[in-house]
Amino acid sequence: MTTPLTPRIEVHDDDQALATAVAGELLSRLADAQEAGRVPHVALTGGTIAEVVHREIARLAPASEVDWTRVVVWWGDERYVDPGSSDRNAGQAREAFLSVVGVPDENVHEVPTTADCGSVEDAAAAYAEALRASGAGGFEVVMLGLGPDAHVASLFPGHPALDVRDATTVAVHDSPKPPPERVSLTFEALNRNRALWFLVSGEGKAEAVARALAGRTGEGGEVADVHEVPAVGVAGQEETIWFLDRASASRL
Repeated sequence: MTTPLTPRIEVHDDDQALATAVAGELLSRLADAQEAGRVPHVALTGGTIAEVVHREIARLAPASEVDWTRVVVWWGDERYVDPGSSDRNAGQAREAFLSVVGVPDENVHEVPTTADCGSVEDAAAAYAEALRASGAGGFEVVMLGLGPDAHVASLFPGHPALDVRDATTVAVHDSPKPPPERVSLTFEALNRNRALWFLVSGEGKAEAVARALAGRTGEGGEVADVHEVPAVGVAGQEETIWFLDRASASRL
């Protein structure tokens, strides 16, 4: 078993090979959790690589032993926009695999939209209440992308959200990436996991990957500041895996 201080690093030829590896690993882990009597809760990520991963999950799912009626789905972050917006991570995930494999609607916990709540603060509060009411206590797997600035979820360098404590969600204003308002899980919530997986592809992420892994392993005798490299603020409790393609791993 790996520890938060010794992440497993997998380097794949391209984003498609990366996606196939992630999908296979997820299906195996979900099946094992269910066999052990758990109802696995999974936190999904968004982004380009997530779409490729989601389609691979749908492709491989029929050959797996996962009972999708006993899988519960959340998101690490979401854009506070109208429900039909293409900016929402949930819409892509539903189309690519949730609807395909048959996860029941009641098991899919979307972050509230502008149609549901009058402010991003209200949306964050409602999402926190949904987490509390679920009684899950944590996630089987948290999947995260990584920004070129080493942000995770919607926890950006230098933003106040990095310092939120004793809360599971936070309202984010003035995101450096549009749209400006978002709801994000906090470090506290993201770290309530059995497994943490980073899904990263592309040369544009290579420097962020190198900075995050240097911070995680303490190379050079220094530990990165979470305010500068937010990715060092999250860790898997049983395992941390970095799924990379060759481009994103090029500076390791």
